[in-house]
Amino acid sequence: MSAPQISVYSLSDLKNTTDDALPNYLTSLKFKQSHFLTDVRLALGYSAVVIAGVTFYADHKLGWDATKYWTFWAVLAYFTLNGALTYWVWGVEKGKVFEGQLNGATISMASSVKKHTPIYNLKVCCEKAGQQPQTVNISAPFTRWFDSDGYFVATPFQQWLASEVPMVGKADPKKASSVLTSKEPKKVTESQEQMETGPSVVASANGPSTSSTRSRKSKRMP
Repeated sequence: MSAPQISVYSLSDLKNTTDDALPNYLTSLKFKQSHFLTDVRLALGYSAVVIAGVTFYADHKLGWDATKYWTFWAVLAYFTLNGALTYWVWGVEKGKVFEGQLNGATISMASSVKKHTPIYNLKVCCEKAGQQPQTVNISAPFTRWFDSDGYFVATPFQQWLASEVPMVGKADPKKASSVLTSKEPKKVTESQEQMETGPSVVASANGPSTSSTRSRKSKRMP
């Protein structure tokens, strides 16, 4: 299935599409994703919805006088759950888009985008038992993996992650090495230089040509 087309002027669409592609790539590298944060968020949200629905149904069937005592506690529980949900999203998740493990090491990634700035910011935290956690902040423009028509191109995004995050680079060395290879300067041989600049330029760089030397000798003869 082809990737969906989005508006290149919508930062939220660019960020959300990139966020969705990140766990898909990491799980393909055998990272075991943890859904704990998402499960807690869904549990808090659905619990509040269930309480609101039961309260409405009881009030509709039994009337206000019979349910006003229980309605008070239901409303209190509803706002408590919504407050806990807000704290969980902004205080615990903090923009995390992936959390998982690979070979005993834990990795978490949180994304963010500044207003009116089409740059994808990613905070990566890697932690292994018995070692100090390592935090890396990386960023790149969305144009690196979105074409001009608004289609997401997976390969440049995966290469960027593999080259910037050591833990991902170890899991996918081909993607990481492909970026390093593209950054190496090309060596230009003399034959290639002659093809690009012409023989006259190379000859002038190496010294005077044979024809010019002969003409000078002929002028010196009496």
